[in-house]
Amino acid sequence: MTMVQVQCPAKTNLTLHVGARHEEWGGRHALETVYCAIGLYDTVIVTGKHPGAGFSLELAGQHLGDLASSASDMRRNHAVRALFALAQAAGVEPDAGIRIEKNIPVGAGLGGGSADAAGTLLALNELWGLHWPVERLSPIAATLGADMPFCLRGGTALGTGFGERIEPLAEDDARMQALRASGCTGRVLVGAYRAQLSTPEVYAAFDVLGPGGGPNDLQQAAISLHPRSGVAVDAALGAGASAAFVSGSGPSVVAFVPDEPAAQAVQRAWLQADAVDRITLADAPAQPIVRVQTA
Repeated sequence: MTMVQVQCPAKTNLTLHVGARHEEWGGRHALETVYCAIGLYDTVIVTGKHPGAGFSLELAGQHLGDLASSASDMRRNHAVRALFALAQAAGVEPDAGIRIEKNIPVGAGLGGGSADAAGTLLALNELWGLHWPVERLSPIAATLGADMPFCLRGGTALGTGFGERIEPLAEDDARMQALRASGCTGRVLVGAYRAQLSTPEVYAAFDVLGPGGGPNDLQQAAISLHPRSGVAVDAALGAGASAAFVSGSGPSVVAFVPDEPAAQAVQRAWLQADAVDRITLADAPAQPIVRVQTA
């Protein structure tokens, strides 16, 4: 039996500029963002099933959030939606088992659901012997969510449209050089919370409040709904972070640090201020990791 395991990293937005709503995009806003994958991983494991057996989904981990609810509709799970979307595109039956080990917090602005969907697409692409390039998988991912095409690739990339149009950024790209100069690569601390934020709710607040300042236009809206995120940003910058901001629609905060003493100082500042509930140290940028095992 073949089993495919994909470790798919979380994402953050090094910059996020939000434009006007577009009805042709289902009311979504135009975005220009620089995505960056960070080394905090969900693990997706897929296995084949006998023809006609259907699909199964198993969730594990400490950070399941709303996914752990008994009222949660399994067919609305991002990974299951990815399974059915790829099966339809490839003309195969969706007979597969999916197991997800969650490390990326749910509803945190870190793209955990998108990582699960992207990991499922990458894993099934191997399990079913399709071997489609990312360019062929990306349109399928875009039907499932704005940042899912990026999560297929990882690394660092420019996202436009409503976030689904991806242009990988090379190391010698001027935009990458500017981001490196501002400290947005290397070691990063992720400050996460037990609370979750609804992305539509954050955008609704943005429509009222506007962009505010900083690299993330959604930051002011997220902080208005979750003030501890603002405390965490200020504490990190005060402790020596080279950059700190709300990740995506929040409430998680990412803080890039230049060295180990700065990392320790940010952790102490967050703990002393009770600014976050959980701290993870990671590296950026990161890439999906695909492993195929045959028994």
